[in-house]
Amino acid sequence: MSQKDEKKDALKRESEEKITTRAKERSVANHIAYWIVGVIAVLAIIVAIIGFNYVNSSLQPYDSKNDADIVVKVPIGSSSKDIAKQLESEKVIKSASVFNFYIKAHNFTDFQAGYYAFKQSMPMSGVVNKLNKGGSAEVPVSAKNKVIVREGITIDQVGDAIQSGTKNSVKFKKSDFMKLMKDQSYLNSLAKKYPELLSSSMKQKNVRYHLEGYLAPATYAVYKGITLKQLVNSMVSNENTVLQPYYSTIKEKDMTVHQVLTLASLVEREGVTSEDRAKIAGVFFNRFDVNMPIQSDISVMYALNTHKTKLSNKDTSVKSPYNLYKHTGYGPGPFNTPSRDSIQAVLNPTDRSANYLYFFADLKTGKITYSKTFKEHQSRYDSLDQ
Repeated sequence: MSQKDEKKDALKRESEEKITTRAKERSVANHIAYWIVGVIAVLAIIVAIIGFNYVNSSLQPYDSKNDADIVVKVPIGSSSKDIAKQLESEKVIKSASVFNFYIKAHNFTDFQAGYYAFKQSMPMSGVVNKLNKGGSAEVPVSAKNKVIVREGITIDQVGDAIQSGTKNSVKFKKSDFMKLMKDQSYLNSLAKKYPELLSSSMKQKNVRYHLEGYLAPATYAVYKGITLKQLVNSMVSNENTVLQPYYSTIKEKDMTVHQVLTLASLVEREGVTSEDRAKIAGVFFNRFDVNMPIQSDISVMYALNTHKTKLSNKDTSVKSPYNLYKHTGYGPGPFNTPSRDSIQAVLNPTDRSANYLYFFADLKTGKITYSKTFKEHQSRYDSLDQ
């Protein structure tokens, strides 16, 4: 074989080897590609299965065996995402993200604010359907415990009502409530949330309880899962609702909410009928005009932290900023929880022009007698004793 033929043969073998090598490389690359695609496909299937199981599980009840009510309050202005997070945190649903996916897929929008009674045994469809129907303005009556805040009771008595009214699944102690009434951090948070309602109270010094007079009279349902703070929050929120129509009037009269509630708390206990409460409020304002102490027995009993049918000279001389026999003006603040009727009486006092400065009630008949002078007042009071 000539040298020329040998070179051709060598080039041919080299070319064949390159082709073979490239073929092997392509084969390996194809195998790797197929392997990667296979792994991705398997992973995709696994993810799909996991995702399906997660979504399917999330659509099921949180606890199919639990039929206890979970009352959830949806605040005004809550978005669907806000509601989803709330339901997840309250353990009504398993997943907020699945909830959001579900309502989008079924075109549910604009859920209403209010109270809703859910159960962990509800599937997500049941939860969404209940939301779609709308909530109630009040806590559902299905709640087992109820706390009744009556008109004219003090913070101390509210504590009694809370302890006696929560004996079933939810139990609150009066001592914990009274401690909360002194929790400055908690009070500050409420004042920040309700500045129009609480700012004047928070500025006042020598106050025994800044929330005295600010826990609205009502019946409060106590449900499983509610905290003591949430219960008190609802009382303060209700008071804010009660006063909302009067805020502008209070400003027009150059008064503070604290002053209005203070006088209203005295009017609440001094009078019974709307007519008498408005007249008594007029008497108090007349006394302010002549720089005369209000001299209400209610203030002295609050200062003494007791109840008496008659007060002694020693009682009316008790050293306390709440004693309005000794001090002029409004005093530190409310003496109890006034009703809407008493608040209206303070904002619309009557018989101011009659210049009454004194009054007393016949405990047998309930009739209230008004006088312009102390001499007239004493004479009528003495004749009553006879």
